[in-house]
Amino acid sequence: MDAKLITDDLAVAPQIGPDDIPAVASAGFRSIICNRPDAEAADQTAFREIERLAGEAGIAARYLPVTSGGITDEDVAAFEMATGALPKPTLAYCRTGTRSATLWSLAEARRGRAVPEIMAAAKAVGYDMSGAAARMATRSGVATEGTERHFSVVVVGGGAAGIAAASSLKARKPDLQVAVIDPADVHYYQPGWTLVGAGVFDQDETARTMASLIPDGVTWIKAGVVAFEPERKAVVLEGGRAIGYDRLVVAPGLKLNWAGIDGLDETLGRNGVTSNYRFDLAPYTWELVQGLGRGRAVFTQPSMPIKCAGAPQKAMYLSADHWRRSGRLPDIGIDFFTATPGLFGVKEYVPPLMEYVRRYDAKLHFNHNLTRIDGQAKRAWFSRTAEDGTKSTVETEFDMIHVVPPQQAPDFVRTSPLADSSGWVEVDQASMRHKRFADVYALGDACSAPNAKTAAAARKQAPVLAHNLLRDMGFIKEPDAVYDGYGSCPLTVERGKILLAEFGYGGKLLPSFPSWLIDGTKPSRAAWLLKERMLPPIYWQGMLKGREWMARPKLAV
Repeated sequence: MDAKLITDDLAVAPQIGPDDIPAVASAGFRSIICNRPDAEAADQTAFREIERLAGEAGIAARYLPVTSGGITDEDVAAFEMATGALPKPTLAYCRTGTRSATLWSLAEARRGRAVPEIMAAAKAVGYDMSGAAARMATRSGVATEGTERHFSVVVVGGGAAGIAAASSLKARKPDLQVAVIDPADVHYYQPGWTLVGAGVFDQDETARTMASLIPDGVTWIKAGVVAFEPERKAVVLEGGRAIGYDRLVVAPGLKLNWAGIDGLDETLGRNGVTSNYRFDLAPYTWELVQGLGRGRAVFTQPSMPIKCAGAPQKAMYLSADHWRRSGRLPDIGIDFFTATPGLFGVKEYVPPLMEYVRRYDAKLHFNHNLTRIDGQAKRAWFSRTAEDGTKSTVETEFDMIHVVPPQQAPDFVRTSPLADSSGWVEVDQASMRHKRFADVYALGDACSAPNAKTAAAARKQAPVLAHNLLRDMGFIKEPDAVYDGYGSCPLTVERGKILLAEFGYGGKLLPSFPSWLIDGTKPSRAAWLLKERMLPPIYWQGMLKGREWMARPKLAV
């Protein structure tokens, strides 16, 4: 018997036989559901025999046969009723377990459970429910046929990467039929939140309406995506609608897993617990920094990959600089707890950063991952990994704590056929094409390319993707464009000075300016002016408008 627990009360399995009944009983199952019609195969044990043996073992049995590929709404309702009435836990079986898993998935959707959650639970035990996603999304359980609309290119995601990709496509081919799918009303300039948390930017400067940023001639579909069906070239939306495409661009960003830290949801935004990774909390960071006269300030960084790997440090440096300028630094202890083994992943930038660590007398704690927090008690707990791999728990107190949550691909990406083993959209790191589906592309935080997940990376990826996608459609005759992994992290080490880290794949330095203007290995006022004055308009008026200033793609030789 190969039973897979989908929930505490239900497991699914391939065909069982008489010899499996003792194992079913010893595993604690109190009921069995057969979802396979009798005589489907010559070597199949008839349900009546399973029912007899199960009865002798004190196990209830129910016969609910369904045809492979022909599950009806009545079948789903019957399964839902049976699992509710039978003693638990229940083992449901068919030929491979897939029909039983599908019945459970559709029943869960009828109850209102989120489709990505259902698909994740099924995938965790080895069952791919992507083929039933559209049906699950209708909530009624009634299957939908075909697609509601069809576009030459569908872009999933209206963040920095998605809008930049749509704009770069339209800049090259204005008559291209493009749709952007995103449910949000507001688009955020997330690189600005660090400066909001330091009192430099106003919160409202980092937000604009999504409607004002959708490129001219692009259709905005204001809806959430629940699944991808690459075999039929469709995107499934909430409510069960399906949008067809010739080419698909996946750019939904990533998911900030706030629930991944025990106790964080209950205290975030109060009790001295803040994060610049949320629009509404960045002003609270500045409030805490201004209000802290003495005590202990803790800053955290989770395991990689994360959005803007330098941002956790930026919050620390800018806060410490404010305390230094106001004469409070000697009375404030600063601790930086990071799950990573080092301060920064590119070695050339570590020495200048360490100078600021010493200036602010900050204590570094490597290989420490935040796992739990109690805001009222002002306590935090970390899992520390020693050099030999052993783990221990470290407890610390705080008066203020800046938390960066663990991060992952969105649920509907992780559970999809487009994902790699880590949950990211699987792309070729140079071309941004999907490795298995020739008509799918991805960029930004959700893709698997091993670059820094920054807006600067998306700015360079968008033109490469647009060129290659249109080349594959036959509209461009030039060779492939190549993305070199470029990413930029303007490390705000003090108010008025920035260490402009620019690098590509393998940590190769990729400076945009001559060293006499901006030397990226040295903090400078020029880099600060670039970050504060120039990058916002480059973002709003350049990157999101298809104007590829200093971002024209390089072509393969």
